[in-house]
Amino acid sequence: MDIVGLIIQLVMGAVGGNIAGALLKNFSLGTAGNSIAGIIGGGLGGQILGALLGGGSGAAGAAAAGGSMLGNIAGGGIGGAVLMIIIGIIKGVLAKK
Repeated sequence: MDIVGLIIQLVMGAVGGNIAGALLKNFSLGTAGNSIAGIIGGGLGGQILGALLGGGSGAAGAAAAGGSMLGNIAGGGIGGAVLMIIIGIIKGVLAKK
């Protein structure tokens, strides 16, 4: 994992968290909360996706390099949205008590 890939994951996580917050008003944490949850989720989601797809080295890594950018974008965005929704659900459950 290079630093550029990580930055892409974090930025896309923030974007994914804010998009999910805009679409799912019941789970929204506000712009700052959505961004923070998204950044954390983007980093985690991108790392998990990278581990599942096998960030190989050598010829396999070079062949997959073209798809790694899309993987960073997708993993970051989806991870950010998922974590924001999970935190929003937990916040909603705790608020009802």
